Amino acid sequence: MMKGVSGLLIFLLSTAVWAKKMRWCTVSEPEQRKCADLAKALLAVLSPATATSLGRLSCVRTYSTADCLSRIRDNKADLVTLDAGEVYSAVKQFGLTAVAKEIYSDGGCIRAVAVVRNTSSLDIRSLKGSRSCHSGARWTSGWSLPLGHLLSRNYLPWVEGQPLSQAVSAFFNGSCVPGAGHMGHSLCSQCQGQRSYVPQRNSYCETSHNEPFYHNQGALRCLQSGAGDVAFVDHSMLGSLKDSEKDEYRLLCTDGTQAPLSSFSTCNLGRGPGGGVVTRVNLRKIARRFLIAAQMAFGKRGKERERFQLFSSSAYGVSDLMFRDVTDKLSILQEDIDISQVLGLDYVALLKGLRHEGSSLEDSVVRWCCISHAEQEKCERWALSIKSDPLVCVRASSMSDCIEQIKRDKVDAVSLDATHAFIAGKCGLVPVVTEYYGAKCESTEAGDSYFETKDLPPVYSVAVARRSSKSVYFGNFGGRRSCHSHVYSPAGWVLPLKHTLSAEHNKGSCEPNKVYSKVFWKGCMPGAEDSMCKVCVGGTEEVATKRCTNNHNERYYGNMGALRCLVGDPSGKSFGDLAFMEHHNLESNIKYLNSSGWATGFFAQDFELLCVDGRRAPLTEWKTCNLGAIPPNIVMTRPVLTAHIYDFLIKSQEMRPNSDFSLFESQQYGESDLLFKDATQCLVHTSQMDYHSILGEDFYSQAESIFKCTHSDILQFCNQDVCSIF
Repeated sequence: MMKGVSGLLIFLLSTAVWAKKMRWCTVSEPEQRKCADLAKALLAVLSPATATSLGRLSCVRTYSTADCLSRIRDNKADLVTLDAGEVYSAVKQFGLTAVAKEIYSDGGCIRAVAVVRNTSSLDIRSLKGSRSCHSGARWTSGWSLPLGHLLSRNYLPWVEGQPLSQAVSAFFNGSCVPGAGHMGHSLCSQCQGQRSYVPQRNSYCETSHNEPFYHNQGALRCLQSGAGDVAFVDHSMLGSLKDSEKDEYRLLCTDGTQAPLSSFSTCNLGRGPGGGVVTRVNLRKIARRFLIAAQMAFGKRGKERERFQLFSSSAYGVSDLMFRDVTDKLSILQEDIDISQVLGLDYVALLKGLRHEGSSLEDSVVRWCCISHAEQEKCERWALSIKSDPLVCVRASSMSDCIEQIKRDKVDAVSLDATHAFIAGKCGLVPVVTEYYGAKCESTEAGDSYFETKDLPPVYSVAVARRSSKSVYFGNFGGRRSCHSHVYSPAGWVLPLKHTLSAEHNKGSCEPNKVYSKVFWKGCMPGAEDSMCKVCVGGTEEVATKRCTNNHNERYYGNMGALRCLVGDPSGKSFGDLAFMEHHNLESNIKYLNSSGWATGFFAQDFELLCVDGRRAPLTEWKTCNLGAIPPNIVMTRPVLTAHIYDFLIKSQEMRPNSDFSLFESQQYGESDLLFKDATQCLVHTSQMDYHSILGEDFYSQAESIFKCTHSDILQFCNQDVCSIF
């Protein structure tokens, strides 16, 4: 016996409250044997006197993981390791807490893969009518991630008010989903466990190793036996297959192709958190000490691992007993850590979208993100006009804040400009529809509201100056006052950087904020800092706010705001020498500012475009005098909500033209481009496309190069990776 380990165990476990047995919950006879061997090994590394005073580990045999959760809640057991989906249920539905997380050699996450026999012609888009094998009900790789993918691509129909289990039952022609017995007969029709009316003797479709098709190996066994056509499992179990066996299977990739098992890093249905250990809240401190002691002695680097191996089940003939065999270590969680930090925001939002906690009134509500008082007003008019699912308008401080709130499941959707759509895509959000700026929207179906086209006309970034400011031209912007629609805006932040703004100042940095603050004397770029906020004027009355806020409450925000900035406030002060904005609605915005009293006496002929070759042109020549094309705005949401948000938007588009509400008109609210661009003619169905394709290679590459050297709080937030933070 090693004195160091024994001393550590005594220190960790010698506490008065540990004079009771710690009870580990097991779900099969092999797991019970492994647990009993762990109990013996723990006693072996303690002196007899210490063992007597500390109590012992005992093993509570149950018939399913659901039974374990009930027993732990009822103080009839203390600890169990669960799949992440069941960890969420343990916390939300049973009031338990997570105390440790499994960490694997490649991090704290697993990838969900869809496996078929190598003779199969199936692809991920043609699974309807096939038979499916799942590692477990509500499991990360066996249920949540695969269904989330099928729903996000609209391959799996799920109508409002229908239980998800019913939709899955109708989609597959028979399944084995261990743990789904209460969800519907067809989800268990392919399982082969023993049937009994006595729960303790029934293993049919249970989350127990006594169900032959339970867990990852069981799901693959289901596929091997011919009971299923596709198996949804963790990528981690693929390494346990013999080389000769690997040739018998293929993976289904999201692009509709098949790939060898070795391609799981690129051919998968998404990744999610690995397993975790749960216990009762009042036992969490003791549980942590116990797990630390067990790992120090019997983990991969344990001092007593020759006596017992915590993360190996090979001696018992069944894989993944007590812990996954691929576990490298346990990460002991901090006290009172929120479950969304343990499992990740994306995964928790997915589980909510799949109604993991049951359905509620919130499931039918669409929460739209608004970034100003004016947007809130327009959104509330929309909510009163729509005759479909209820719309709730939720305020955020900026487009970036909208992205964060969608990630946090505080709101559901927002229309984002191209730069923010790039950021949202990096954050795991997906397109629903794209704004269409063409001359005519053409229907592809019998109705008038469904539009689909690969031709997505852009808008253009333009630089505008007063006609009287003859000394302002491209290459001569140094020391001028500039107006930009806002930080991250394609027209005012991304595209001007492609061109020579000032011969002496425009080189040496790929960070727009640094370039603009160096080139211009001062300016207004809402959301920026220091000199690039000095021309801004803030808001008044009900939208009174400090200047330079990154939303319409700053009167110089957006396209209308940049135009206001160019002409100056009504007092004639606080104006810029040139403005970067989008070309659309420019002339109508000038007319609006004139009629509203903001800029009396200004007309379209009082302004000119600044071309990148140094010349000037009338506003009507934007096709040949511009800074580049801007991809259209994209409505984005969490993947599992795409069908729901799309249906809602189509119903909104069906509102009659004689309605007193227009989705794509904003001037009656005193601004432009509220919720959607005013240039929008209709919304085009693009959920079948990824955001990269919609943005196009040119804009995507420019945005990517900028953000490689530009700090972004929202990207930093989104890059918090639950797979690597523990």
